[in-house]
Amino acid sequence: VIKELKAAAEAEAAGGENKLIAIVAPAIASQFQYVPLGKVITGIKKLGFAKVLEVAVGADMVAYKEGLELVEKGFLTSSCCPAFVKYIETKHPAMIPHISHNLSPMAELGRSIKEHEPDVKIVFIGPCIAKKAERELPGMQSAGAGSDVDLVLTTRELARIVRAEHIDVEQLADSPFDDPLGNGSGAGVIFGATGGVMEAALRSAYFLTTGENPSADAFCEVRAAENESRPWREAAFDLAGTTIHCAVASGLANARHLIRAIKRREVHYEFVEIMACPGGCAGGGGQPVDGSDREKAASRGDVLFSLDEKAELRFSHENPAVKALYNEYLSSPCSERAEELLHCDHFAWQMPQTGIHV
Repeated sequence: VIKELKAAAEAEAAGGENKLIAIVAPAIASQFQYVPLGKVITGIKKLGFAKVLEVAVGADMVAYKEGLELVEKGFLTSSCCPAFVKYIETKHPAMIPHISHNLSPMAELGRSIKEHEPDVKIVFIGPCIAKKAERELPGMQSAGAGSDVDLVLTTRELARIVRAEHIDVEQLADSPFDDPLGNGSGAGVIFGATGGVMEAALRSAYFLTTGENPSADAFCEVRAAENESRPWREAAFDLAGTTIHCAVASGLANARHLIRAIKRREVHYEFVEIMACPGGCAGGGGQPVDGSDREKAASRGDVLFSLDEKAELRFSHENPAVKALYNEYLSSPCSERAEELLHCDHFAWQMPQTGIHV
């Protein structure tokens, strides 16, 4: 990886074109929670990347469309976590039709970039080990330019590379995310915390059903409570006169309890969010470890919710990048082109079993 990064930087220094793009997950802000995100972006560029883009833009694309799916389907489970999708496929295949047919934010953003710039190389950086397998799925070559994402690095691997290159991130100047996509909304950023996907989608679902934005914190009940011990948490919300019953679980042990209760008809929900890792992506298996036994998912998730609270833009459907993508290229979230490019067939979904190096 380092050799390829250096080769890209050398090509740029020699007057060539560096076509290496990093797309970073929202949870990266919680990895370096004591360092401004702008410094982290600069550090990634110093490794040899020409551009650094924010996967929260892809999360905004997902939240907008998932809100629409919720309104149309009546029962929906989130699809952002590839480990959860694989769990449903292997343990509860009858539920596959109820999984959102949206791609993950990583896949949506990677595919959108490759549609416009097929010769670039895209490296996803995030806390999820399962993304290494997701990028190898047969459906991840739909842009017709090889894999939609060429390489996946975990945030722990990023930290190791930064140390190996003797980069002191704290001493760097700030850099913004690169155009043309710019920043994601606060709703896109909270995708990295348990409950964040649902909260972001509900904000857009409310707009789609009422024509008005809710309070940005109207659905914060789905966030994890401090010292939470229940297998899952639930809440109910009114969307234009229709009650939406919601459930959120993180960790596959808790997911198992929730799915079994649903199948036994002991509970009923219209919207379910499940993340395989406790605490969501913020507690992902690829996050850095410091040698202690202290679980950091909750504090990392708090960082993401804090960023959302401070964000100027807190609704996915209002993100100018998402609006431009649909207006200029995809027409609408459920257009034929959007279905072709940004949706997947979960019945054909097979997680690769070999060639995965963590």
